[in-house]
Amino acid sequence: MTRLARLSCAAALLFGLAAPALAQKQGGTLRVTHRDNPPSASIVEEATISTDMPFMSVFNNLVVFDPQSPVNRLDKIVPDLATSWTWSDDDRTLTFQLRDGVKWHDGKPFTSADVKCTWDMVTGKTSGKLRKNPRKTWWFNIKDIATDGDNKVIFHLHDPQPSIMAMFASGFAPVYPCHVPGNEMRTRPIGTGPFMFAELKQNESMRVVRNPNYWKPGKPYLDAIEYTIIPNRATAVLALVAGKFDMSFTAELTPELVKSVKEQAPLLQCVLQPTNTQGNLLVNRERPPFDNPQIRKAMMLAIDRKAFSEILSRGVYPVGGANMPPPEGFWGWSKDFMETVPGYGADVEKSREEGRKIMRALGYGPDNMLPLKVSTRNIQDYRDASVVLIDHLKTVYIQAELEPLDTSVWYARLLRKDYSVGMNVQGTGTDDPDVQFFENYLCGSERNYTSYCNADLEKKFHQQSQMKDIDARRKLVWEIDKQLQEDGARPVIYFGVAGTCWWPRVHGINIARNTIYNHWRFEDVWLDQ
Repeated sequence: MTRLARLSCAAALLFGLAAPALAQKQGGTLRVTHRDNPPSASIVEEATISTDMPFMSVFNNLVVFDPQSPVNRLDKIVPDLATSWTWSDDDRTLTFQLRDGVKWHDGKPFTSADVKCTWDMVTGKTSGKLRKNPRKTWWFNIKDIATDGDNKVIFHLHDPQPSIMAMFASGFAPVYPCHVPGNEMRTRPIGTGPFMFAELKQNESMRVVRNPNYWKPGKPYLDAIEYTIIPNRATAVLALVAGKFDMSFTAELTPELVKSVKEQAPLLQCVLQPTNTQGNLLVNRERPPFDNPQIRKAMMLAIDRKAFSEILSRGVYPVGGANMPPPEGFWGWSKDFMETVPGYGADVEKSREEGRKIMRALGYGPDNMLPLKVSTRNIQDYRDASVVLIDHLKTVYIQAELEPLDTSVWYARLLRKDYSVGMNVQGTGTDDPDVQFFENYLCGSERNYTSYCNADLEKKFHQQSQMKDIDARRKLVWEIDKQLQEDGARPVIYFGVAGTCWWPRVHGINIARNTIYNHWRFEDVWLDQ
């Protein structure tokens, strides 16, 4: 069975079969495995599902992607803290009408001032609350924000930007309270969401509990959600299969592990989904000798993308550019277009010989290998991909060793550009070129880990952002993406496909086919126990 067929079967099981209607039951604690320590509990400051999944339930957004839709898309956005929104005739003013009577977990009222404070903070207009601001570049187009009473907020944009609503709907775009200091949001976050923060024990667990005053009457159904940190994936799987947990951490199970889990526990419900995460090569172009573009090119030429997919997933992982490949991805290259991009051809040995020729001209060879460390995050997905990368680099006279780093250290090192070469597994949360280009490739972006900068290409970033014609925008997006890969901005190697499993006693889990980041509010989840 092909990768697409397998995914189609999983999608049919998840989205196409009507389950018998059951009455939701109140109570119970959902027990979920977790893979590592979250860097903090502050979603707007972090760039990992390790924070997003356990703490998204603490917050609300202005709007969200419809949790009942199998795909996150612009025409499937529904109200959350905003009850409605309108655009001005010139598409440069976006007005949200806000919900009345909502309270923060500490009892203070939610108002338009909180919305303005949040986006003044994440756009960089105010400082002091955030230590990190990884998605500041998402909001490049916001000119200013105004309020009209407690229940109306107006965003003035520099230019039309149809996709900004997708960013407002992202799990990485919660509304924060004006009155709570940043250090508290990192350790004891306060939101308006269905669950309230209870505790975070480093290297052990985290817990959220039911918000009895949630603005949606009768919700949530669960009393609490507990996440237990189990760094060893095999141990976590054994505990899940044994019934000690209700649900696995999202997208933590490889395709082969999903198959194994189903063989061991046929009653477990498992969904294999494209994650909108990508494995990419990070090369610090500011640190010698990698400031030499020829060395960077040789490294790119060593990569066999098909081999990565075969080794890590037995061919399930698709290959693409910066944007998620179709059919799940809306903006990714077609197969025919991808074959026109250097480095994506079938003749890997020809590419590697070109890489060896470059390295020999620089004085390297089988008896004089270039030594380096490949830094990566110390979780299994990252380590496994790094081992494959190290093997490939040997083919162009590069001798590398693995440097695994704790999650908090890994992200801190990336932000400081304190690395030479890294193997990264990264997601942007939303399938949209504005998110991808401005977050990861804009000059000076906090998440532009390789310090790539192309001012001429950035003009095209802005050009595609304003386009309403989808086909014309896609054509330009493909050309931008092609240049990013040709420039070695951040060579994309593969896109992830992974599984999430839960026991039949868990109801109300809704997972999208094109992201793992935006559906962890848990307000509709209940336990049949």
